[in-house]
Amino acid sequence: MSQKIRWGILSTAKIGVEKVIPAMQRGTLTEVVAIASRSEEKAKLAADKLGIGKSCGSYEALLADPEIDAIYNPLPNDGHVPWSIKAMEAGKHVLCEKPIGLSAAEGRTLADAAAKFPKLKLMEAFMYRHHPQWKTAKELVLSGKIGKLRTIQTFFSYYSDDASNIRSRPEMGGGGLMDIGCYAISLSRWLFDAEPARVLGHVEIDPNWGVDRMASAIFDFGDGGSATFTCSMAVNPLQVVHVVGAEGRIELSEVPFNAPNNVPCVVRFQRGGGSIERIEVETCDQYTIQGDLFSRAILDDAPVPTPIEDAIRNMDTIEAIFEAGKSGGWVVPRQS
Repeated sequence: MSQKIRWGILSTAKIGVEKVIPAMQRGTLTEVVAIASRSEEKAKLAADKLGIGKSCGSYEALLADPEIDAIYNPLPNDGHVPWSIKAMEAGKHVLCEKPIGLSAAEGRTLADAAAKFPKLKLMEAFMYRHHPQWKTAKELVLSGKIGKLRTIQTFFSYYSDDASNIRSRPEMGGGGLMDIGCYAISLSRWLFDAEPARVLGHVEIDPNWGVDRMASAIFDFGDGGSATFTCSMAVNPLQVVHVVGAEGRIELSEVPFNAPNNVPCVVRFQRGGGSIERIEVETCDQYTIQGDLFSRAILDDAPVPTPIEDAIRNMDTIEAIFEAGKSGGWVVPRQS
């Protein structure tokens, strides 16, 4: 195998065309060689715009190409599991957008399928974890700089009134929890390095679209640890995270999840009642880092940064929040 992984992109989805593909084209270990659409014309237009050598008029044609090593799957949520399985059956490594599927059960189906192909790598594309601003925050927690981690508060929102958007369609896995609430869940589990023992949730369903347009949740991590978040597709755009310990706090309020790739990001750290330290991290593209890390795992035949089990457990928690929203009480997430 060459020292670059040859990538095929499964669809002309906006996130791929505008964010992920340009970032991977700047990677040291990633080479985007083909893109597919169900429309030959759309595939050709995207390939020409992005300078990609091959375009395919079907997903099947992309998967059949022997010159492709790995697939990036940014299809709508209902296409994550079936097409990721088809990609592995075609001998391709798979980086699949979040959330991993429509349900934890779907995620387990994907994991079972992946077990049949032990030489192939599979990972959920939660790009934020690879950004140095979050590596910095994680190190501050692990080093004890904020004392014992006590609570995390996250707000992530945007406003959309587009009924045609896939996020507005329940049959395709739409809704705020699947789209952006999953970040708050993933982050809390990652920083606590634990699964919530129980969750309490409030979920507002859009009466026209049938998807959750706003949700809030409380996580009990045991031993005094908690996390809270609100996500919404129906309020003013905002992203902010507060990580608070017994002796200090961390704040990320300059787009902590959709970090810009053209300016440095800032982590604010305060210990006790002291002054706030402004930690500036280097300008980078988290999608480039993600692509290179996944490609390195392929080249070295090493574990991927985030195992598929983590993605399934995130879905377990999403489902527990929906259940808690209906019951009005605490729910213990399934531990897949």
